[in-house]
Amino acid sequence: MDVVKLEAEGGLQTKNIENVSLAKHQRSMIQPERQEFEENSASSILEQGQSHVDDTGVCSETTICPAPLCRQFWKAGNYTDTLASKATLQNGKNYLHVHPMFLHSNATSHQWAFGAIAELLDNAVDEIQNGATFVIVDKISNPRDGSPALLIQDDGGGMDPEAMRHCMSFGYSDKKSKSTIGQYGNGFKTSTMRLGADVVVFSRHLHNSTLTQSIGLLSYTFLSRTGYDRIVVPMVDYEFNSVSDKLEIHPRSGKEHYMSNLSMLLQWSPYTTEAELLQQFDDIGPHGTKVIIYNLWLSDDGNAELDFERDPEDIHISGDIKKVVTRYTTWREDNEQHIANRLHYSLRVYLSILYLRLPETFRIILRGRLVEHHNLANDLKFSEFILYIPQCGGVKEGQVITTIGFMKEAPRVNIHGFSVYHKNRLILPFWPVVSYSRNRGRGVAGVLEANFVAPTHNKQGFERTSLFQKLEARLKEMTWEYWDYHCGLLGYHVHVKSAVKGHIVRGLSTKRKERNDSMEGENLKRQASIGVNSVDAEHGLETEPVIQEASNVVKENRKLKETCREYERRKEEDDMKITKLKKELAELKCKHQRLMAEATALDIIKEEENVKM
Repeated sequence: MDVVKLEAEGGLQTKNIENVSLAKHQRSMIQPERQEFEENSASSILEQGQSHVDDTGVCSETTICPAPLCRQFWKAGNYTDTLASKATLQNGKNYLHVHPMFLHSNATSHQWAFGAIAELLDNAVDEIQNGATFVIVDKISNPRDGSPALLIQDDGGGMDPEAMRHCMSFGYSDKKSKSTIGQYGNGFKTSTMRLGADVVVFSRHLHNSTLTQSIGLLSYTFLSRTGYDRIVVPMVDYEFNSVSDKLEIHPRSGKEHYMSNLSMLLQWSPYTTEAELLQQFDDIGPHGTKVIIYNLWLSDDGNAELDFERDPEDIHISGDIKKVVTRYTTWREDNEQHIANRLHYSLRVYLSILYLRLPETFRIILRGRLVEHHNLANDLKFSEFILYIPQCGGVKEGQVITTIGFMKEAPRVNIHGFSVYHKNRLILPFWPVVSYSRNRGRGVAGVLEANFVAPTHNKQGFERTSLFQKLEARLKEMTWEYWDYHCGLLGYHVHVKSAVKGHIVRGLSTKRKERNDSMEGENLKRQASIGVNSVDAEHGLETEPVIQEASNVVKENRKLKETCREYERRKEEDDMKITKLKKELAELKCKHQRLMAEATALDIIKEEENVKM
C-alpha cells in the first residue's frame, strides 16, 4: 500500500521549502571536493575505528540485502564474532564497546510487538510541541526483495546530525519536559530492534535557515554477518547550501568517513544508490522524520509476526484470535468483540485508546485511514469520580481522579479492571486488580492517570514501588466498594446492609468508614451526578489539611451542582418564553395574512366600483 499523502492544511507538507525545490537538487551530484573537509572530523560511526567495508564507491553491487541468519525474534540472539576483536585502547584511552548482542537482548524487554510500535509513536507525540500534526504508520515494500517493511513517519521538528547520533546512541535522552512521554533514551533502539532486524532513519531539520538531512542505519543483519564485536552505526549528513543552491556533504563530515558510511548504507539498506536514499526525503517536507523497519521478525511458527493481509486498513498480530469462554453462548460475541480483547491483536483498536487525550490538530494515520480517538471513560455506565490523594512518609505525592463504573455491556461481558495512564500514555489497559468470585466485582472498570508512579522501560507496566502498591490496594477497595453498593443496578443481590445502621462495607477498613462518616454523614453514599463524590487520604496518614481539603471539594461540588440546577431552571424558563413568543408570532402572522387578504379584497371592490362609474 502506498504511503498516504495528506492535504497541506494538516498533513504532509509539499516538496517546496521556502521557494527552494529540494527534490531538484537532492539527486544531483553531491560536491565531494570541498575545501572545508577535515581529516580528523567526526565519523558517522558511533564507535570510532577503521571500517572493514570497501569505501571506494558510492553504489552497492549487491542486488539483495541479505536477511538475518535467523528470522524468528526469540531465536535470533545467537551471535558469532567472525572478525578479530578490535583494540580497546585508542589514543592512550580505554573504550567500552557495546556488543551487537545487546541490540537483541535489549529488545527482549518488549514482549508485545504493539508495545514496540507504541514507543515509536510516543516520539511523534512528543514532537507535538515542535509543531507535529500527524504520524503515519503504514506498510511499504522493501525495494530490494519486495518483502514488507514498516513505515513510521511524522512532521515534527526532525533531527540535526547531533540529535541523530544521540537517537542512535544508548542511554541518552534530551526529553526533560514533564509533559514528554520518553525519558530513558532507549525506546527507539528497543522498539525498532523488536519489530525487525534492521532500521534506516531519514530526518530533515530546519533551524535558523539552515537545513540539514541525516540518514542513519541500525542493522543487526549487518553487524551479525560482518562479525563486528561492537555496535557500528553508519550515518551520512547533508546540508543545503543556499549560496550554491545545492545539497552538499555536511561541513563536519570528512570525505573518507562520508564515503565509508555511504558505502555501508548502500550495501545494507533497502536502497542501492545515493539518489534512491535522497529520494526518501521528497515527501518529508521542511522538517520531519521517516523510520523504515525492514527484515521484519517472524513468529515462532515461521509466519510474519505482523499481519498486513487480514485487514487492508489495519495491522494485526498474526495467529488465531483468542476465543472467550462464557456461561451463555449468546454472550460470546460481545466478549470477543469488546475493545478489551480486540486491542491485543488489532493495532487500530490499540492506537485509538493509546493516549488519554490528543489535540485536534494532531492525527494518527494507520494504513491510509485516520485512527478515531476513543475515550474509555465513555464506555462506563453509572459512573462516579473518586479523588485519591497518595502520600508517602506523610508527604502528599499528588492527586488523581479515578472514573469508575460498570461496563456498558455488563453483565454480558466478562471484563473488569482499570486502564491506567501515565503522562497521557496508556500503560495498563483493563488491569484486573481483583479476582472476583461469585460475580462480586464483575463488570467494574475504571480509568485514571497516575503520574505519581513510574512506568517500566517498556511502558507496559509500573515499577513495584510502595506508592504503586498503595495504589493497587486502593483500587481494590474501590472495586469492592462500588460493587457492593451498586450491583443491584445489574440485577444482582445487594449484600451490603444500610450504612446508617452502622454496618461496615465488606472490603473496607474501619478507618475508611470513619473517614467517610466524618464527611457530613455521607456514609459512602454515591451520587454519580456530582463531579467528585468520594475523597481518600492514604491509610493511617490522615491529616487535618487533607480532611479539610476533602471537605472543601465536597462543598465546592455542591455549589456547582446548585449552580447547574439554577442554570437548568433558567433554561426551562427561557424555553417557555421562547415557546410563548413563537406562538404569539405565529398568531400575528395569521392576523397579518388575514388583514392582507381583506385589504386585497377591498382593492378589488374599489376597482370594480370605479369601472362601473
